Amino acid sequence: MKFNFSRIFQPGSLAVFFSLTALLVSIYANHDIPIVSSAQASSPPSIVDTNSRTAVALPDFASIVAQQGQAVVNISVSGTVKTSDSGFPGVPQMDPNDPFFDFFKHFQFPTPQDGQPTHGLGSGFIISPDGIILTNAHVVADANDVIVKLTDKREFKAKVLGLDKVSDVAVLKISAQNLPVVKIGNPQSARVGEWVIAIGSPFGFENTVTAGIISAKSRSLPDEGYVPFLQTDVAVNPGNSGGPLFNTSGEVIGINSQIYTRSGGYQGLSFAIPIDVAMKVEQQIAAHGKVSHGRLGITIQEVTQDLAGTFGLDQAAGALVSSVSSGSPAEKAGIESGDVILKFNDTAITRSDDLPPLVSSLAAGSPAKLEIWHKGKRKLVSLYVGDMNAASNDSAPAQQADNELGMSVRPLTPRERKQADIAGGLLVENIANGPAAHAGIRPGDIILSVNAEPTASVSELRKQLAHHQQHAALLIMRNGQKMFVPVDMG
Repeated sequence: MKFNFSRIFQPGSLAVFFSLTALLVSIYANHDIPIVSSAQASSPPSIVDTNSRTAVALPDFASIVAQQGQAVVNISVSGTVKTSDSGFPGVPQMDPNDPFFDFFKHFQFPTPQDGQPTHGLGSGFIISPDGIILTNAHVVADANDVIVKLTDKREFKAKVLGLDKVSDVAVLKISAQNLPVVKIGNPQSARVGEWVIAIGSPFGFENTVTAGIISAKSRSLPDEGYVPFLQTDVAVNPGNSGGPLFNTSGEVIGINSQIYTRSGGYQGLSFAIPIDVAMKVEQQIAAHGKVSHGRLGITIQEVTQDLAGTFGLDQAAGALVSSVSSGSPAEKAGIESGDVILKFNDTAITRSDDLPPLVSSLAAGSPAKLEIWHKGKRKLVSLYVGDMNAASNDSAPAQQADNELGMSVRPLTPRERKQADIAGGLLVENIANGPAAHAGIRPGDIILSVNAEPTASVSELRKQLAHHQQHAALLIMRNGQKMFVPVDMG
């Protein structure tokens, strides 16, 4: 906000103010009267213990940048993209709804036969003196040429040793020796509220430094559930992608990767890939030339308070299994729909978002131990995780049903079971005002189970509901996705 000081302090008012001040000072001086406030007169003076206060100094950003900034690089890429068919030749990638579409369609424009040239900018950082560099996979994906520019203005053509789109990490190599390198830190020890620093090339402005704090840890983003992102309020813009996120010790704890924005620019929410995740990717690429991610073969959802009570859990924690893929490691280990995963390799699962990063961090074939809540009891399960890249699209067989809930249901026809790729279930045809409607169940949903107990017919469903007169958890399928819905039977 811009203040207009001339309107607050006017010249005439200042003259009166200073005249009154001089008069008061003269009166007090002549009468030897001490100036004491009413608060001081009514209470004894307080003693401030300066030793009890801990002095908090700002981080020495300049030293961190001077020591680590030389290992941050600018990355420029070039490539080609296929031109889309706009409905007429010569005007690639024009939206038919564009108001100029009808005008330009009468003209012919020369376009490349093999695609349109593209250019992009990003950032990266050196982790090895012989030229190993980390950046984002989306920075170098589909690039024909990758040029790395150092702070001393030297430029190198880089080779992409490998990239992993799941974690959005890429590993580059340039032909150089004795390069400055960053220090690698431990993001697990970082705390929410701590200062962090980003160095990168936003909009092409090389080695730009921005600072902020860690806003949250282990953030799961839509369609990015395999990375426990660090959320910060550090200013990150296009071109910062792939650059390092430093802690106040000058150690890299993350790779700046994404922002949440409605405008296309920074709006206070930026996300970084934890450096330990990136280093595991780098190690796999160095050893095998590719990256393998573990897979259990399940679909999970959050355990709400209602669902926790329904399944007999003391608290709303863990990852509720809503479906199990056929032939998956989870199915072979005996994990079923309705089980709740409480621990994975001794790590407690507080939220369902905690599980995918833990599983994907393991290479295919790695052993894993799970503690699950199975039919009201704790159970230990051992298995070998599968390969995410080799995951099949087969769905787990399902079964289930209802009708004391204010809805009409019927068994699926053989054709409907085949289309839904399930072994059984009850199709919801109509909903009346009742528990099912209040729980959000809709016509067209397929009811598969009640409290993880498969149901094959309407009569069987009614018997199951009779045993759960207060609360029930219905497993339903909607638009091909399975989920548990808590229903208050009261």
